Amino acid sequence: MKNICKFLFVIVIVAFASCDNKKTEPAPQNVEDSLDIADPDSTLYGICGEGTSMHMLELVTDDHGTVNLMVDIDDEEMETVKGGLIAGDRLALIIGVVNGDTIARNVINLTTLEGKWTSLDRNFEIVQGGEVLSTLQSESNPYTSWKIHNGQLLLGRDSFDILTLGADSLEVENSKGIFVYTRK
Repeated sequence: MKNICKFLFVIVIVAFASCDNKKTEPAPQNVEDSLDIADPDSTLYGICGEGTSMHMLELVTDDHGTVNLMVDIDDEEMETVKGGLIAGDRLALIIGVVNGDTIARNVINLTTLEGKWTSLDRNFEIVQGGEVLSTLQSESNPYTSWKIHNGQLLLGRDSFDILTLGADSLEVENSKGIFVYTRK
């Protein structure tokens, strides 16, 4: 009964979180590597709470509710938590159900994601509020915006799966390949 109540509470939170009156952006032109942003965003946003531990996530949602979820540590295909679980950091997460239990399936630390990133051909800064500042004049297609949509990173018109995110490294992948960035 307790699990059913938790599950219903999470469903209500996700429903309220997805009902924001946000501006819609124009559809991306690069269909192969872009998300269909017409799909509703199932990502839940909030702040990592003080009650977070290695396998339990306390999320204080944007509407000031609190959700406690087990972190999926059994997924061998990919790291569930990207960027760490640090109390006070802003998080984006995707909720899943495993064996009838509601869990945090994919957690992205947005505070860790923000900052200056560089590679051989790109040099940009991900800043709070969805803006990307590019500092290389020679970039042919500089990123100008970012957001998380259904657990993927949308940079400009390109969508990526975040493979790893750490204090000094970011590794993302799409159909064009794997891209590695270091903290500047």
